[in-house]
Amino acid sequence: MISIEGQTLDSVTRERLSHPAVGGVILFARNYVSPAQLAELTRDIRFAKPSPLLIAVDQEGGRVQRFTDGFTRLPALRSIGDLYDRDPDRACCWARAVGTVLASELASVGVDFSFAPVLDLASANKAIGERAFHKKPNIVRLLGSQLALGMKRCGMRAVAKHFPGHSGVIEDPHLDLPRDHRSLDEIQLTDTTVYQGLDSDLFGGIMTCHVGFSMVDDLPATFSARWLRQELRERLHFTGAIFSDDLMMGALSEVADPAERVFKACAAGCDMMLLCNDQRAIDLVLDSIDLSPLGEKTQGRIEKMRLRDIPGPNGQMLIDAKERVINPEL
Repeated sequence: MISIEGQTLDSVTRERLSHPAVGGVILFARNYVSPAQLAELTRDIRFAKPSPLLIAVDQEGGRVQRFTDGFTRLPALRSIGDLYDRDPDRACCWARAVGTVLASELASVGVDFSFAPVLDLASANKAIGERAFHKKPNIVRLLGSQLALGMKRCGMRAVAKHFPGHSGVIEDPHLDLPRDHRSLDEIQLTDTTVYQGLDSDLFGGIMTCHVGFSMVDDLPATFSARWLRQELRERLHFTGAIFSDDLMMGALSEVADPAERVFKACAAGCDMMLLCNDQRAIDLVLDSIDLSPLGEKTQGRIEKMRLRDIPGPNGQMLIDAKERVINPEL
């Protein structure tokens, strides 16, 4: 899954998207002008090759919302968690409303899914901050599932992130590789508890984190079969798609070759690898990648992330949901 530069597709971008290794596009604020322009762009992207490309975005709410003008401003997840401490029922209703509005607005412009919600535990981590619901795993899992339930109403599956979690580090993986020195037992009792029993019909995917867990594996979690195959697949029984976080982040700079980063993430168990904001690196990967057919299970997991064409909420339900997003005390 790659990023693109413009608000329309030029010939170079079309050629890039037609490469057999490209399975999707992640959009950013630079790709957006208006809902009408975005709908046209997603149509062009989807049919840039015979097998329609997946289209995704980071539309979480708070400070991570790529599309703003013409879209409902979504709250930071922390504010939903804060409401939960005062009024759990209202917080759950708010989370469902946010999920409904998020998904319905993205679906209306042809986006398959958002990399949301964040299920990291609230901590002092600089990269997460108010993006996290709460510090307690059971509350994070509950509110994340409620938000995902709202998304499901509109035919969209959620992507939980970032596995195993950022709560034991303060560094920003966009810049450097954070290192978590907690034991596996401690992590299993905190961060990964959130992922136990996640409904696979709600959460079609999970995104990895670029964090090194020194007591578990020398490799960053994105490159670690210990985390992705043994913990996530075998112990936690997750059956959905595994997405890498952006492989061009500074946390992975020890592996200089972007193609090797793709290989390592794939070998560890990622189904789809993200390459963002570096067109030169994307071209290097596409020029050098040794493409082999996707396995049937991998293909099936990725295909389930496609937006489902189902009857969504009626007009009044959407109006009510938008009003609740703006005023959760309703």
